[in-house]
Amino acid sequence: MRKKISIAVPCYNEEGNVKPMAEKLTEVMQQLDYDYEIIFTDNCSTDATKQYLRELAAADPHIKVLMNNRNYGAGGRSGHNTGRYCSGDIYIQIPCDFQEPPELIPEFVKYWEEGYKVVAGQKIASEEGKFKYFLRSLFYKIINMLSDVPQYAHMSGILLTDREVLEEWVKTDDDIVLRNAIADMGYPVKMIQYVQQKRRSGKSTYNVWRYLTFALNSMINTSTTPLRLMTVAGFCMSVISFIIGLVYLIMKLVMWDWFPTGSAPTLIGMMFIGSVQLLFMGVIGEYVGVILRKISHQPGVIVGEKLNFEEGSKEEEKGQEAEKK
Repeated sequence: MRKKISIAVPCYNEEGNVKPMAEKLTEVMQQLDYDYEIIFTDNCSTDATKQYLRELAAADPHIKVLMNNRNYGAGGRSGHNTGRYCSGDIYIQIPCDFQEPPELIPEFVKYWEEGYKVVAGQKIASEEGKFKYFLRSLFYKIINMLSDVPQYAHMSGILLTDREVLEEWVKTDDDIVLRNAIADMGYPVKMIQYVQQKRRSGKSTYNVWRYLTFALNSMINTSTTPLRLMTVAGFCMSVISFIIGLVYLIMKLVMWDWFPTGSAPTLIGMMFIGSVQLLFMGVIGEYVGVILRKISHQPGVIVGEKLNFEEGSKEEEKGQEAEKK
């Protein structure tokens, strides 16, 4: 019996990319001696993406489609849900925008055959611009400094895992992105370097705010170091404030007649302490928000339409169980 590969492709408003991506993935998979399924997960697109996906699923039973009721994001909740529907021995995730080339898949599979349970793409440059690449490099340096477990720099959206790794990931909280979970799991990782391409069609929905949100979530989910830094910084500022206050008092007592008092030092000190408190409250708020999401039992990803999933199949049952949770 042939081994099976499950390819997960998240998409949102990718009407210009879904058909070429399906054709390319099918072409690549037909070169390999594996059974396969291509699962497109649509996060409530507002363009013609859904219609194109219905046409693709009707023409090819290897192409399966999950249409979510709303946009749950590509990597967190929606990614976990898609993983529960995968039935392959190998799980591969790849974005729909062609920035990560599907032609890398045979090389990924080759390293899996050699024993690696995780094979990941690693960007060494990006055709979208040096500034974005610089910001990502800075982000990974900061994450590695703060994270309790060292993270893999520039791990991209194309990623292969063994079935064992996939099942361990889907057990985690839905906020945990796979690329962040990999480092914590401790499996040996084979990194495949490549130059990230430009989007083939359409415009990325990731703006500065979404990149910032992703960065903050990555930091909060991989590290408690900011909380420790706040404690240390608070202690240091208390000591410094006490010393400054003591020096100010001594100078006033020694030079009573000509050393001015005034309200400026008091106002500056209050503004400084207030701004630091607001910063620390913001960091604490991020952690409290994560705790709230974990204990509030949010509804799972609700799939409004499923195409080419056999009724009563193993992946169908697992997916339905996940939706109930």
